[in-house]
Amino acid sequence: MATASPPIVRELTPRAIVLGLVLAVIMGAANAYLGLFAGMTVSASIPASVIAMAVLAMLGGADIQEANIVQTGASAGESLAAGVIFTLPALILLGFWKDFHYVWVFMIAALGGILGVLFTVPLRRSLIIEQQLTFPEGVATAEVLKVGTNPARGLGVIVWATLAGGLAKFAATGLHLWSESAIAAAWVGRSIAYIGADLSPALLGVGYIVRLNIAVLVFAGGAIAWYIAIPIYVAGFAPAPAHTNPATWASHIWDSRIRYMGVGAMVVGGLWSLLAIRKSIFSGITTGLAQYREAASFGDIAREQRDIPMRWVLISVALSIIPLFIVYQIITGMLQVSVPMTLIMGLAAFVFSAVAGYMTGLVGSSNNPVSGVTIATVLFAALTLSALVGRGSSIGAAAAILIGGVVCSAAAIAGDNLHDLKAGYLIGTTPWKQQTMLVLGVLIAALVMAPILNLLAKAYGIGSAQLPAPQAVLMASVARGVFEGGLPWLMVGIGAVIGGVIIAFDEWLKARGSAFRAPVLAVAIGIYLPLELSTPILAGGVVAWLVERHHPGSKGLAELMSSRGVLAAAGLITGESLVGILLAIPIVISHDANVLAVPAWLRPGEWLGVVVMIALAAWLYVVGHRGNAS
Repeated sequence: MATASPPIVRELTPRAIVLGLVLAVIMGAANAYLGLFAGMTVSASIPASVIAMAVLAMLGGADIQEANIVQTGASAGESLAAGVIFTLPALILLGFWKDFHYVWVFMIAALGGILGVLFTVPLRRSLIIEQQLTFPEGVATAEVLKVGTNPARGLGVIVWATLAGGLAKFAATGLHLWSESAIAAAWVGRSIAYIGADLSPALLGVGYIVRLNIAVLVFAGGAIAWYIAIPIYVAGFAPAPAHTNPATWASHIWDSRIRYMGVGAMVVGGLWSLLAIRKSIFSGITTGLAQYREAASFGDIAREQRDIPMRWVLISVALSIIPLFIVYQIITGMLQVSVPMTLIMGLAAFVFSAVAGYMTGLVGSSNNPVSGVTIATVLFAALTLSALVGRGSSIGAAAAILIGGVVCSAAAIAGDNLHDLKAGYLIGTTPWKQQTMLVLGVLIAALVMAPILNLLAKAYGIGSAQLPAPQAVLMASVARGVFEGGLPWLMVGIGAVIGGVIIAFDEWLKARGSAFRAPVLAVAIGIYLPLELSTPILAGGVVAWLVERHHPGSKGLAELMSSRGVLAAAGLITGESLVGILLAIPIVISHDANVLAVPAWLRPGEWLGVVVMIALAAWLYVVGHRGNAS
């Protein structure tokens, strides 16, 4: 009797590759804008999964494994964008680049992202299978794919939300029907009272996705900076000149002093993350290497457990590090700089890729500690390079940023990569095929990063009110401060103490078994974000909490992440981000930021923007209240 052939599993098909790469570009562009605007990025896996199932169903023969390959490629694009925009715009701010050099951006982003994929190969078995870390977005993605046989409803939510977010952005930024933020400030004696909210659908969506816990912590960081530190500093150390606008003075104090507390908190958070998982890193590496010693050949390993073979991982790592050394040497022209840059980059990229992978397994990829580990890398690299080439070096600060660019890209990809592999583990996707798709997604996203960044920079300006690029501004300030002086070390130290207190508080919560946690990096992000960005994030978190209260049986992050509300929130983010990029085109062509603006007498004012935000929040609640996507 003939043995039945195993069923054919469709995974890395041509149409899956094409669709995944298209979504990688779209999601990468959207997250690039969001990160430069808000200083935060979110996972694209859930909406990409719904889109993949819908499109494949229309093409005929939709398969869960094939759809997972599509979302894997899409998520590579959005996570690589975070690594790029958190660091490389700092080179513009430092004056090292006048614009984003296509070849250098591609090389740094592509090679850094590929290292992120490779470094997590030996960690997959330990973190996903043996330690069974949660990887909440990965679990949610698997659930969406499992129930996604009829994804039309979920796709409809994404489309309507994208249109809503895009129209709101077009009305505010293009037509100038209302201001993009509502701010009020007043003098209270010698101090300042300040309140502000950005009228951004995307930030509302971010708050919904990260939920109330993280949203409260981000706002708490803003409250520490704007409601405690700034009033104390103004009253005691920096009285404003006569007739100074209180909002202007508060922003000046925050920009020049207070936000550096966020640097200290992030450095402490990054180092704490490394210390907390040191044993898991070692265990993951040794387990991953041992896997291939136990099998006679690659074919002896079950399909669902086949990673890229370790010998190819090691060869690929070497082939990635060598061209990075060449890039550093060409850019700096100094062998005594490029050699230590390469060594620091390689070690930091590996260690912090492991940190990012482990931490996101606990708290989710939208809470990837990439900001903390990157600022720690930039600070360490800058201090090391200053000892080697002197504090007066003209390229020292830029060299530190170039190291950070690779490390940030690797850590961002690593944190996201393991969520994709967790989803694949739950539904039986072949790991090496997902890892191959991740590499392809990294390459296509790296190809388009420089044109997107140049378009946004020419239209809005890096570091402007419309594109504040908070992480890049801080990276540039820290690197410059080490080499040129002027870094407010007292504020950095105060931030480090705040970070230590928050870590102790979080450990206390953990010991009590509290559902509420206090990851230090969420607070640090709030400290260095303008308060008006934190406010709508808090509002989105409140909406998510209200939805959860009406769904008491779905309190877990995986359940919430697979809901229609998350799809709507992702649509708001995508719509605003893509329209922000498209609006840059006529602005660049005309050299006029008001090229599409209606006459002043036709502009209703901020009240209309507030009404629109309230309406979108109400709609988000209604959609979220309806439950699952499919």
